[in-house]
Formats: sequence, C-alpha cells, structure tokens
Amino acid sequence: MVSIDSKLNHRKTSKTIRLTGRDGVPAGNMQVAIKQTTHKFLFGCAGFDAVQLANGEYSETERRNAEGLFDQFFELFNCVTLPFYWGRFEKEKGKPDTDRLKNAAKWLMAKGCQVKGHPLCWHTVTAPWLLSMDNAAILDAQLKRIDRDVTAFRGLIDLWDAINEVVIMPIFDKYDNGITRICKDLGRVRMVREVFEAAKKANPEAILLINDFNTSINYEILVDGCLQAGIPIDVIGIQSHMHQGYWGVEKTLEVLERFSYFKLPIHFTENTLVSGHIMPAEIEDLNDYQIPDWPSTPDGEERQAREIVMHYKTLFAHPLVESITWWNFTDNAWLGAPAGLIRRDNTRKPAYDELRKLIRDQWWTTPVKTATNESGELRFEGFLGQYCLSCGGRDYSFELNKDGKDITIVI
Repeated sequence: MVSIDSKLNHRKTSKTIRLTGRDGVPAGNMQVAIKQTTHKFLFGCAGFDAVQLANGEYSETERRNAEGLFDQFFELFNCVTLPFYWGRFEKEKGKPDTDRLKNAAKWLMAKGCQVKGHPLCWHTVTAPWLLSMDNAAILDAQLKRIDRDVTAFRGLIDLWDAINEVVIMPIFDKYDNGITRICKDLGRVRMVREVFEAAKKANPEAILLINDFNTSINYEILVDGCLQAGIPIDVIGIQSHMHQGYWGVEKTLEVLERFSYFKLPIHFTENTLVSGHIMPAEIEDLNDYQIPDWPSTPDGEERQAREIVMHYKTLFAHPLVESITWWNFTDNAWLGAPAGLIRRDNTRKPAYDELRKLIRDQWWTTPVKTATNESGELRFEGFLGQYCLSCGGRDYSFELNKDGKDITIVI
C-alpha cells in the first residue's frame, strides 16, 4: 500500500544553497531573491489550438483571441498535449504533418512547456489507407510511422502516449480499421511490445505511456502481462473522463491503490468534469452521446469548481502521480461537452480560478528575499522544480530536487 501524504512532503525538499565567487571565496552576507519558475509536477492540458496559432493560420481577430486564451493557459499549465492522430497527421500516405506540429512544439517549448505527443498507436482516428493492406503490411507501416515520428521530434517531444486504449483495441467493433485488425492477430501484449520497442529504439530517452480509459481488472492484467514480458513501459496512463459524474475521492483512491501495485509513475492523462448537465448513466460509450447543444450552467459551474479541487488534491497527494492533464481548456471541444475551464465567450469559469489558486497559491513556492550567512550559505525549502536566484543584479537558475546534494552557485 502506497502512503498518501496530505502534507505533500513528497513534492518538496529543503537544501543548503552555497554562493561563492569565481575564486572560490564564499559570498557571505549577500542579499538574494528566489522565485520558482516551473514545477517538476506536470500540470498538463490538451493544446491542439497551438498548431494553428504557431503556424499563423488564424485571422487577425482569431489570433488575438487565441493569444489571449493561451496567456491564461500558461498561468496554469507547464505541459501540453499535441495531436498525432494518424488519420489526421498523415491523411495521405507519405505526407505527414510534421512541419506544422514541429512549429507548435517549438512555440510551446519557448513558453516553458514540456510537450507530449498523443498517440503513436490507436485504433480510432487511424489512417484509413491502412485498410487496403494486409496485416503484415499494416504492422510494418505502423512501426515505420513510430520510427519516423519519434525520431523527427526527438528533443522536442520526448513524452508520448505510445499506445492508446489497448484493452478494447482487438474487440473494437464500431468500424473496421487497420490497427484493430493487427491487434486481433498479434494479441494485446505483443502489440504493445512492438510499439514500445520501436519507440524506444527511435529515442531511448523517451518516456513512453500505455494509456487507457478502462480502469477495470482487465487493464491491470494487461499491464501486468506487459511488464512480465519485459516491455519497457515507463508510465501508466489513466483517463478519467467524468462526463457521467465525478468519480469521488473513494473511487479515485481505489483506482490509485490498484495501479500502485506496479510501482510505476502514474499520469492522469485525460481529465474532464462537466459544468452542465451530467451525461445519462445508461450511455456505455461516451462517444454515443451526441446532442445539438450542451450548455454550461451556473449550478454546474459551481459543482465543477468544487470537484476539480477535490480531484486535483487527491491526485497531487499521491506520490506516484506525476502528471494531471485537463481535457480541454475551452468548452465545446471533445463531444461538445462543457468540460473546459473557459466558457464559449472566452471568460473564466470558477473552476479556472480554483485550479489557479491550487497551483499558484498552494503548490507554488512563495518568492522570498533573504541573505546568505557569513559562510555564503542559506537554507531553502520549496516545491520541486526550477528556480531563479537573483543576486547582485544577475540571475542564476537552479533545480530543487531530491538528489540529496546541496546546491553551489558561482556568482
């Protein structure tokens, strides 16, 4: 059983910072200011609109609106998911959308965000031209796609949802597709192996996720089988699309406890809470609920704000959870649901403000002004992440981590 720490000691550390001159002489009694610049924890969000913005594809009015939204976006998030759905990324065989996605990734990195690619392999929104191939050719095309894209984006995107929703992949029956065909042929474990080994070969430093909405024992069995087979899964991805109502703390902790068994980092990759009416419980596949209008309501917004605080607090307190990704920033994205933090008119919902209070006020180290002692040292405690120390009119960056080593800054 993994211990939950509500005091968040797993997110913080305390270190001695030592300032010296270039001659090695301690910089004693020096006035310094320290502020956190980014967080080790990945506060993520889908950011598909960054592709159009970074490539100059908006009209002037659209561009100003998008820039205004992203200004608010960057107040919360330091990790952004970009779309690599094969059927859209490479509509025509041999003509991938590499340049546009690279421009978006570079723009986001310049804003201080880590970029994640989603997904390398999925049976939904996959390339339709695979259907003209036999299974051997489909597998070959899938593995070559992984090699091409992971290689092309190495250094820009080193975090990937390698394979998505494998539990249902070989039995998916909504429509025919090439990936379900080969997964049915290969079996789930071998399918995962092929994908992960291809991605690791293309970028050995990449962090690769297996990702699923299915949190039943079937996903546990799949993860266990993959690990027993030696497949290099780095992170377990869990989706929590709560269109049919908030899971609640009890269910969230129960899911965390079961998947903590594997002692791997956990990313909550796709999180939604609606601020309108709740999707009916009898809907089995969320994609089947298509209605003309799904408005946000005042009561729904207050509920969403309360629940997002509980959800994030529950996950942030768990030591294996390293990332939470909201899906999406604005309303009327996936399924037209009012699951965004921003309304249709681009105004903030209460959930945005409550999440900002958590991230920036409670989980962000307060800037401090202090001084070194006569030995040039000071003791500093804060949340894990990157910091800026200002001294004598110059800025110096350092990382606060749990490596057990003190920090020396030469000024």
